Amino acid sequence: MLLEGRKALVFGVANERSIAYAVARELKAQGARLAFSYASDAVKKRIEPISEELGGEFIIKADLSDDAAVAEAADVVREKWGDVDIIIHSVAFANREDLKGRFIETSRDGFKLALDVSAFSLVAVCRAFEDMLSEHGSVITMTYHGSQKVITNYNVMGVAKAALEASVRYLAADLGAKGVRVNAISAGPIKTLASSGISGFKSILSTIEERAPLGRNVSQEDVGRAALYLASDLASGTTGEVIYVDSGYNIMGI
Repeated sequence: MLLEGRKALVFGVANERSIAYAVARELKAQGARLAFSYASDAVKKRIEPISEELGGEFIIKADLSDDAAVAEAADVVREKWGDVDIIIHSVAFANREDLKGRFIETSRDGFKLALDVSAFSLVAVCRAFEDMLSEHGSVITMTYHGSQKVITNYNVMGVAKAALEASVRYLAADLGAKGVRVNAISAGPIKTLASSGISGFKSILSTIEERAPLGRNVSQEDVGRAALYLASDLASGTTGEVIYVDSGYNIMGI
């Protein structure tokens, strides 16, 4: 097995349709040990059965917008495991009103919130867990093509994802001396709880089917398998990269 005995901490599972859930399932199938986080008590109720299903060893509360909460979560993981081999960061949020209409109308508070939760949270996690990341560990986050191109109604989340991708490169440079790799997966649009907040999302799915070289939308499992590659020694020389899993849509021009 590719990940036999390796410890993987997963941030961002919301339900069984989450990308993070599919990633965790792929890691588990290849021998990884799992632990999960939740941001609130409401989410905890959904995470507990998922953790039980996938053989999670424990769950931790971690509000990634709060440095003290992230530090407390790191302390729990240090006590439970001592170190971590893999971190999956699948966390993003923007106010619903900022995911429709014109980007120029984004509020200052909405901009701060989206950048904090969707981009800075990765920095916060890497900083809190840096001393626990094992040599040749892997950190993987989730992004989207709206970081590079204007996607209708993606708005401030596109700016946040651009910041996230830049953060991946800088974190890869900071952690590379220890052998830790930091990469992002740019997944094509997938029906999840998060994507349901984007106005006109169904039309985006239709466009991918019409224009992508593979002629289809990707699944959570497609993304999970890409994460498995990045988490394993198969990607031992890959860091600071954005790996597209979008049926090739990103390569298409007019």
